[in-house]
Amino acid sequence: MTNKNILQKIGLIAGIAILAIAVFAGGYYVGHNPNRLAFLNRPLAFSPEAVRLAAANSTSTPVDFNMYWQVWDSLKNNYVDKNKVSDQELFYGSLKGMAESTGDPYTVFMTPQESEEFSNELAGTFEGIGAELGIRNETATVIAPLDGTPAQKAGIRTGDRIYAVDGKPTIGLSLDAIVKKIRGPKDTKVTLTIIRGSDKPKDITITRSVIQVKSVTTTMRPDGILLIRVSNFNNDTEGLFSQAVGFALTKNPKGIILDLRNNPGGYLDTAVEMASEWIPEGPVVAEQFSGNKRNEYPSNGSGRLKNFPTVVLINGGSASASEILAGALRDYKKATIIGEKSYGKGSVQTLRDLADGATLKVTIAKWLTPAGDYINDKGLDPNIVVPLTPADMDKNLDPQLNKALQILLPAKKK
Repeated sequence: MTNKNILQKIGLIAGIAILAIAVFAGGYYVGHNPNRLAFLNRPLAFSPEAVRLAAANSTSTPVDFNMYWQVWDSLKNNYVDKNKVSDQELFYGSLKGMAESTGDPYTVFMTPQESEEFSNELAGTFEGIGAELGIRNETATVIAPLDGTPAQKAGIRTGDRIYAVDGKPTIGLSLDAIVKKIRGPKDTKVTLTIIRGSDKPKDITITRSVIQVKSVTTTMRPDGILLIRVSNFNNDTEGLFSQAVGFALTKNPKGIILDLRNNPGGYLDTAVEMASEWIPEGPVVAEQFSGNKRNEYPSNGSGRLKNFPTVVLINGGSASASEILAGALRDYKKATIIGEKSYGKGSVQTLRDLADGATLKVTIAKWLTPAGDYINDKGLDPNIVVPLTPADMDKNLDPQLNKALQILLPAKKK
């Protein structure tokens, strides 16, 4: 995995889990642990000295780690279906529980298989339905369907609340558990019971497929406006966006529309690099760690797009790295933000490689816009609020894009 900073599941992750239904949860750092350890079927029992040191270093109530082995041995010897549960399943399950005990949906232990799926999703290729999922008010909620995916084609929309998967309720389940229920191999079907707004619940059956996402598309409109659509901040984004910048410098458009709607996030470094194309100097984003430690990511000094009038489109599916980019351009007044309030993913995770290909993702910081705005849970407010209603979508209308064009191409005075 690339040694980059990611923002995750969306990310992604953008509450945002990575589904092979693609959920970037938004907000991750990626790092490699050089001291990889061999996996042991049963690690060595904690020595009294180890327990004493752990208790001495703890800032809370001392913990008797021998209790772990008491539970392990009891399950191994007494569980009614003990032959159906492997040592690895018990071990991984205990690590998952440890991560979940934080109460933070972004702090997750991933098994080797889940880690591989995570890596594939960042590469833009995976199997699933193609939607980002988050938790809102303790309910699984669609952050965004990806363009051209089975989820979008089946009619899944941003804001849909998922109350059941294949007839089984999701209430009380962790985001990771819901993701597993929805994830599956290509050509298989999954039925989501969703509630949209105040409508009655309805079932939507989706056939899973191989999802391949090209994260940046560039369109030069006949009216002279360059439309750059960024769907994720993935492995290919930085290179594709650099090509888009080169295209803009060659074609010299009247203005640029940067469409970040339904973009759940991804690599932090990529968001900083992209913002630097408009911001020639100064911090793009700041991280606030525990103990008042603060870290800023400065512009790389490019500023190649600084003189192009720019509009950024956001909505409730814009999360994490999308919010960092939009927030930076807003704070430096390099763009007008149009659309609806963004998702509100304002924390950062570190991704640590473990033995056997497993991974631990831990929330380590909060991020703030250059002006010091902490957007977690509250989102970014656009400069100009323009809703996109279900009726608009049914009629294939886009009032948000139209408003952007109105700003960049004002009517000529008579």
